[in-house]
Amino acid sequence: MTEGTQLHHIGFGRGELGTNPPTMALLSGEPERAKFIAETGLREVRMLSEYRGLNSYVGFLPNGRPLLSATSGMGAPSVSIVVNELVQVGIRSIIRIGTCGSIQPHVMPGSLVILRAALCRQGAANDVAPPEFPAAADPFLTVALAEKARMLGVEYHLGLTASVDTFYEGQERYDSANPHLLRQLRGVTEEYRRLNVLCYEMETGMLFKMAGVYGFAAASVCAVIAQRTQSEQMVLEQKQVSVKNAIAVALHAAEQFA
Repeated sequence: MTEGTQLHHIGFGRGELGTNPPTMALLSGEPERAKFIAETGLREVRMLSEYRGLNSYVGFLPNGRPLLSATSGMGAPSVSIVVNELVQVGIRSIIRIGTCGSIQPHVMPGSLVILRAALCRQGAANDVAPPEFPAAADPFLTVALAEKARMLGVEYHLGLTASVDTFYEGQERYDSANPHLLRQLRGVTEEYRRLNVLCYEMETGMLFKMAGVYGFAAASVCAVIAQRTQSEQMVLEQKQVSVKNAIAVALHAAEQFA
């Protein structure tokens, strides 16, 4: 890829990253979260693109190192496109800042889950690597996230996620437009609970598989916004605080690696 080439989906190319381009990105599903990270955690921020709602910003951490704050969109297919193009423009480390629903009674809304690996049940990820290919986090980035959470006094859990393609059927939600789940999905949450999976979300497995195949470092920290052992409903009043904590942890870890 030449420096002036603009990538179709993320809406920018290497040339727009400046003379001191970032090699690390914080990746959020929501464009609003990517913007918040840029506006509150970075200096000399420039918006790179808002194309397709995949908002991206570049700026500098307090230690002067450049960082990209980008939007992944929802689910593995969108992640696959965005991450591929971010790697093309020179990104070599990615920390996902997301949300998740707990399936363990001790993992409560308001806390964080730092993910060391994913049970990857994502069809799109099978185009990157076969189902048995490990979806594992970079150990150094993951330890840094845990250390920063401890330093900031933020409650966190370290463990596994189930990354699935759908929010309703795939996460065994019966309270939706389709309460008639396929047989292979009935009881799957209890199976995962017994396998010590901590939560459900929709992006980490794809990110980790891409990291293994493409050769970049990836980690993931998620704010817990639902407790599925108690209710299928999101606890939205906990979301703002836990997401801000996840952002703070990721920004502190980024200063160590950017």
